Amino acid sequence: MQTFKRIALVVVGVVLLLLVSAAAYAFVQARAFDASMDKVYDIPLPAASKSDDPAVIARGKHLSEAFTGCTTPDCHGPDGAGGKVMSMGPLGTLVGPNITGGGLGVAYTDGELFRLIRHGVKKDGRSLRFMPAQDFSWLPDADVVALISYVRSLPAVERPNGPIQMGMIAKILDRAEKLPLDVARHVDHASAGQGPAPEATARYGALLSRICTGCHGAHLSGGRIPGAPSSLPMPTNLTPHETGLKGWTYEDFVRLMEQGIKKNGAKLDPFMPFQSFGKMDDTEKRALWTYLSSLPPTELGNR
Repeated sequence: MQTFKRIALVVVGVVLLLLVSAAAYAFVQARAFDASMDKVYDIPLPAASKSDDPAVIARGKHLSEAFTGCTTPDCHGPDGAGGKVMSMGPLGTLVGPNITGGGLGVAYTDGELFRLIRHGVKKDGRSLRFMPAQDFSWLPDADVVALISYVRSLPAVERPNGPIQMGMIAKILDRAEKLPLDVARHVDHASAGQGPAPEATARYGALLSRICTGCHGAHLSGGRIPGAPSSLPMPTNLTPHETGLKGWTYEDFVRLMEQGIKKNGAKLDPFMPFQSFGKMDDTEKRALWTYLSSLPPTELGNR
């Protein structure tokens, strides 16, 4: 009996030690996240101005709808006045703010908006939360100006911003490079803006694929999003593995992008914004397909 009690006490002690260690780790990582979010970035404002050229505004509209996601329901909404509320369980609650002239748009100069899109840095010099600027910080100057021009062309809408709350798990996952929420920390500021002109190549497709990594993981092999509730759909494997896109043709890929229908006829969950990505032009779709086809086959879930 004494031996059993000793073993039980050891087990309880080990469990308590693990719990204390986990709590300490969580506290340290959450403090590091908060400190990073308070950092003020010394990034000069560019001399950028919107354009009223219809062709430039049309380019901005395409970028916004096709792959930067600015005016999708999950981001700033089709009218730019705020997206839908996304409840992510213990990760927190996220919603894109109103960026029209009736919201935050009026508070930013063109230069400040350029810096925000390029570097993920707000008006006060601190980092954005959630908006994946790191995924399209490579866009050349002309495309950033096009985005600004399109946003400025949207009618002003008076609508209050929704809540953005980050749970401790979200902060820990950000520090572990599993869920980039401290945006400016994840932007390569030195090489921002150095993307090439659109071309149907794996090189260009690799840049486009950055918008997929938030859900499908750095290796694009899909699987459960870390920390997300089980009710959230599981992202698909985008590599040429048998659990992913092995045996797919470009035509199969286009049908997925444009209609949300997989090779086997199954429909994508609406969580995947194919209505947006389906608006990519043929050059963009071919570039993305070329890159995905070149990836090493990776089993589902090895994000």
